[in-house]
Amino acid sequence: MPFENVSDHFIIHMYEAIRDDVHAEAAAGVRLLSGPAKERAEQLRQEIERRGLFYKPIEWPAKV
Repeated sequence: MPFENVSDHFIIHMYEAIRDDVHAEAAAGVRLLSGPAKERAEQLRQEIERRGLFYKPIEWPAKV
């Protein structure tokens, strides 16, 4: 997904949504997010860093 026409706010919002889902899964003791979510999060993280925005990194749980 090209990010050039997407606002800073929306980029951060998409990244935080993935981070919140990962946190909720960890708290519930389940794991539903996998490769595609990690790939999307990585794309978003790279764009966030390219734009010089501040963010809290996703703490991915260890593989079960």
